[in-house]
Amino acid sequence: MNLRLGLLATLLAFAVLFFHPTLAPAAEGKAELAPTVEKKEPPSSTMKTVIIGVLILASVLSIFLIVERGIALRQETVIPSQLAAAQANCRTPEDLVTLRTVCNQHPSTFGRLLASCIDHLHLSREDNQELLQTRARAEVVQMERGIVILEIITGVGPLLGLVGTIFGLITLFKGMGVDVTAEQTATFSEGISLALEATLLGLMVAIPSLVGWSYYNRRIEAMVVEMETLCDEFLRGQYEQVREN
Repeated sequence: MNLRLGLLATLLAFAVLFFHPTLAPAAEGKAELAPTVEKKEPPSSTMKTVIIGVLILASVLSIFLIVERGIALRQETVIPSQLAAAQANCRTPEDLVTLRTVCNQHPSTFGRLLASCIDHLHLSREDNQELLQTRARAEVVQMERGIVILEIITGVGPLLGLVGTIFGLITLFKGMGVDVTAEQTATFSEGISLALEATLLGLMVAIPSLVGWSYYNRRIEAMVVEMETLCDEFLRGQYEQVREN
């Protein structure tokens, strides 16, 4: 009986301690007195900020160039279907005037090359082809605009990641010691974080840039061959008509 009364009294005491509105703050106050472990934040690193910042900037630039070149190198933008159809149906001088008008209505790489062929038909075929090649080189340079930057980012991205990795390892080894303190632990964490983040960002920057650079190089090469074939067919047809007349 006394044991039951003692247990009941103990339960009532705990209930009053935790649920009574006036005594509850006191309990919280005691809880606040418990020793807390201070978390040491990793030391700030200017080198880390620079490396990560440059990698992020390179990533944004790479994405922008990939999207921009994807829009600029569309088939319809470089070689409009209406212009290709008009070139294939050009048989008479009247069709030649119509084709020149279509070139003005559809400003494009192929349109400018075809207009150069039409404007120099009064020259010999060899001179016309030479002028066409000069114009074509200028147009190819415009098509490749930005592709060189993707190539640079492809090479620089992993190197920047490697620089960050090496700097992170240097920071990591600086944090190693016999007596492990909070500051050493923070430095150790900072080194591992920088090494992993730099490696990951370097790969994330380089891989899309490499894919975009390779794809657009092949696309430009294919379009150049197609435009060269179309222009050669046009010149051959026009000069054969002149020879027959």
